[in-house]
Amino acid sequence: MGIGGSIFLLALGAILAFAVNADISGLDINVVGYVLMLAGLVGLIITVWFWNSRRRTTVVDQRPVVHDDGQVVQEYRETTRRQAPPPPPPGYGA
Repeated sequence: MGIGGSIFLLALGAILAFAVNADISGLDINVVGYVLMLAGLVGLIITVWFWNSRRRTTVVDQRPVVHDDGQVVQEYRETTRRQAPPPPPPGYGA
């Protein structure tokens, strides 16, 4: 559904539940409004939950690095990525 659709259902349900005063035989407009508000709320909760589960992961890499002058420095890198990097091509670094 999405945030926009959920907010639309919440607003439409609130209008039907609290602002409309009509009598239709066999249909209670207030109950329809409450059901639409409930569906909008559930859709909003599910959408926010899915968005939070798709967060990017942070990879921290700490390793010693040797400079040209022989000095050893502790290097710290923090990378944000969605998935593991692809493997290096064959013969790379050999």
